[in-house]
Amino acid sequence: MIFKQLKKFVVIFDSPEMDCPPVFSSGDVVSGRVVLELFGETKVDSLKLHAEGYAKVHWTESRSAGSSTAYTQNYSDEVEYLNQREVLLQADNCEVTVLPAGRHEFPFSFQLPEETLVTSFEGKHGSIRYWVKVKLHRPWCPVRKIKKEFTVIEPIDINTPSLLAPQAGTKDKLARTWYRNFGQVSVTAKIDRKGYTPGEVIPVFAEFDNATSRSIVPKAFITQTQTFIARGTMKQKRSIVATLCGDIVSARTRETWHGRAIKIPPVGPSIQQCRIIKVEYMLKVCVDVPGTSKLCLELPLVIGTIPLHPFGSRTSSISSHYSVNLEWLRMAIPEQPEPPPEYSSVVTEEEAEQRNNVVVQQPAEDLSGIMERPLMAFVQEFRFRPPPVYSEIDPNPQPLNMRPRCMTC
Repeated sequence: MIFKQLKKFVVIFDSPEMDCPPVFSSGDVVSGRVVLELFGETKVDSLKLHAEGYAKVHWTESRSAGSSTAYTQNYSDEVEYLNQREVLLQADNCEVTVLPAGRHEFPFSFQLPEETLVTSFEGKHGSIRYWVKVKLHRPWCPVRKIKKEFTVIEPIDINTPSLLAPQAGTKDKLARTWYRNFGQVSVTAKIDRKGYTPGEVIPVFAEFDNATSRSIVPKAFITQTQTFIARGTMKQKRSIVATLCGDIVSARTRETWHGRAIKIPPVGPSIQQCRIIKVEYMLKVCVDVPGTSKLCLELPLVIGTIPLHPFGSRTSSISSHYSVNLEWLRMAIPEQPEPPPEYSSVVTEEEAEQRNNVVVQQPAEDLSGIMERPLMAFVQEFRFRPPPVYSEIDPNPQPLNMRPRCMTC
């Protein structure tokens, strides 16, 4: 009967919202209670709590050592972020504690390190996890263990000057087949800031100059790159998380995007501070050039957790001079967009050749998914909502002939 005394053994975190699990960041206090429910009187040696947090990566690669011999190479590494212990129940002089039948609660509390903690993450070749593990020691009984994870999100404030800075670029390519020259295609694109939060819409300002004798189709993609590092070797997984397809640009014509909208889905934030795991985002504006490889212009993105302040800098997206054209706000974003294409569809031949020439050859991957376990999608979508759309009125309006001109004028 001694093995059947334990009815319930759980960990409950304190949360300000009853229906929402708590989310923590560096320096926060994690508190909660361990609940024991006993059928009858039970002797307990000790009840101990261990809080841990690790970033871990692991993958394997096959190596050929001859015509018929092969072996597997393992790559793994880890970084510790949290390691704290707390004794919840233990009698003095190694004596046992007798608990009567019924419900018993043992509160716990510990502070996360003040130094930067990395956001919780789940990927194909690694993860960043935080949890508490509780061990119940009883005389003549096996140790009972329970483990419960909690979420850590390191804030990324997009209201910083570096993330409010506009991102722009220009790229061109000559379309030719063998000895025949079809003309040149050029792409110029701009977004009004680098930092965004999930759920926001990015207005893309672009110009496509098609000087060739064939039609082209402009497209834009938001890509996510997960990078895993171990033993000086890098493993990457790339995927497309959002797409935008433009109208056909006929031969020897020019097409302009006056803030075409591409919406950021509920993805996890950028991870930049971890030594072995990184999550990065990019906006790619691409066209298929007849007779040659794709032309892709890349603009870096940072997905943050703290949205744009309603009264932020005038360099922000809402208050920049591009915001006078708000036609993109009226564009309907489909609730169920078409599935994104494979990542290979937006990679130029030069990029593919460079990746194929690395020391460690990477096997082909399925790039159709966004994340293996979209843990952050739930947290981001309901906890960090984008700010409401608003407009500003310039107290000192300039005459029409003095206003700044659009980049495409």
